[in-house]
Amino acid sequence: MKVVFLEDVDGVAQGGEIKEVKNGFARNYLIPKNLAAPATHNNTQRIDKLSKNADVNRIRQLDDMKELAEALDGTQLNIEMRAGANNRLYGSVTGTMVADAVAEETGHSIERRLVQLDNPIREVGKYPVPIRLHAEVSATISVVVYATGTDPLAEDEDLSESILEEGDLSVAVDPQAVVDSTQSNESVQEGNSTDSSIEPTEEVTSGTDGSSEDLVSEASGERAAAELDKDSDKDSDKDEN
Repeated sequence: MKVVFLEDVDGVAQGGEIKEVKNGFARNYLIPKNLAAPATHNNTQRIDKLSKNADVNRIRQLDDMKELAEALDGTQLNIEMRAGANNRLYGSVTGTMVADAVAEETGHSIERRLVQLDNPIREVGKYPVPIRLHAEVSATISVVVYATGTDPLAEDEDLSESILEEGDLSVAVDPQAVVDSTQSNESVQEGNSTDSSIEPTEEVTSGTDGSSEDLVSEASGERAAAELDKDSDKDSDKDEN
């Protein structure tokens, strides 16, 4: 079906354009919401006027979306779900459920397609969810999914405590203590190295002293033997005479 777009439709057409669309899309969505009209002779003759009206509506819509983004940005939504012991949900949280929760919590109705939830939420926890209100305007809300019978605020408290515990562990190490310990270990290693280098010297020295004593003893024994030989020769000469 060929239609004339009365307003901008994101990803489809801008106001004042004439485009061919599927019959079901035109009859079930575009025409009932006054986003487009059948491209009759009368409607096509009004293209210029429709384009100007679309420009005005575009500016007004952008301003409205900016105000809505300011109202939604940072909003926390609590969604109660049945869950098992492992925090897995019996079911899932979908974009439609988030859109309904936004309307219930803030009073602002948004279409499910504006909720940028890539995959359904299947576990208890806190999740940031972007809301794309306009091609130029977005907001981010926090969705807290909590188990039936528990306090939704407990999810925030548990997350905060875990973050603080991790921070305490990272601060617990004293850098100066690490430096002192390193220097102490280096001193001990240097001391051990010095002692080990001295001990072999003492052993060599003691070994050298022992060898000198043995040489002296051997020399004395040789001199004594030589003197005995001389005395023996003298006695032999006397006997011959």
